[in-house]
Amino acid sequence: MLRENTVIGFIGTGVMGKSMAGHLLNAGYPVIVYSRTKSKAEDLLEMGAEWADTPKLIAEKANVIITMVGYPTDVEEVYLGEKGIITNGKEGSFVIDMTTSTPTLAKRIYEEGRKKGIFALDAPVSGGDIGAREAKLSIMVGGEREAFTEMEPIFRLMGTNIVYQGNAGSGQHTKMCNQIAIASNMIGVCEAIVYAEKAGLNPETVLQSISTGAAGSWSLSNLAPRMINGNFEPGFYIKHFIKDMNIALQEAEALGMNTPGLALARKMYAQLAQAGEENCGTQALYKYWEQK
Repeated sequence: MLRENTVIGFIGTGVMGKSMAGHLLNAGYPVIVYSRTKSKAEDLLEMGAEWADTPKLIAEKANVIITMVGYPTDVEEVYLGEKGIITNGKEGSFVIDMTTSTPTLAKRIYEEGRKKGIFALDAPVSGGDIGAREAKLSIMVGGEREAFTEMEPIFRLMGTNIVYQGNAGSGQHTKMCNQIAIASNMIGVCEAIVYAEKAGLNPETVLQSISTGAAGSWSLSNLAPRMINGNFEPGFYIKHFIKDMNIALQEAEALGMNTPGLALARKMYAQLAQAGEENCGTQALYKYWEQK
């Protein structure tokens, strides 16, 4: 059970982080927030969250700190920098990185935390803006099982599929499996929709037939309708997906594994990013065929 004096710090209030922090506030927890762009936290501040000017201030006040930032470099700075939460954290506190980052960095954060008596978990998520908004994220967790058990009630406020995967770094490795599966699947989803349109079919009725059969997937059910409606707003940014694919390619190479599907997807998304689409959602891969 969580202690009654739990104070949660939340760093990173973007597309997903804002909803996740909101669920914690709605559950009655005191929440202190920090984001590089304060305006992104305004809704949370109106809900009763407290603002901190630096991660260091959060580390000094909170005993559970959750991060949902952009890139591994951001994670490293937030945790291990001069004003970072491991650098300035309190013994006995819990830190949970829910960013998709590298397994190597997750292990480093865990080891640095141990030196100070801080419990670190790597807990990346899947489910995009919809999963974050509806508190239905899939959360994959690495670190000490005892720390996971202690934090599980907090995870339950943000997700419905919470699985302990193993030692530090295991959550990030699991997220790489997730991103590898999505990468090739997104190509198939886009090709199916473009094919339907070129064949003169109504893509919406095509979806009715194929989304519940053997071709069914989260991307087909949730992102294909956005493609059809020309909605390319980000539930998950292309630039962040490219970051994830780069991590997965590096990790696969270190394992001596060839990943041709992942490599193709990364190449296609990189081409879109170069064309100025990096701040669109991953469903904007549909636009790749417009360039042909």
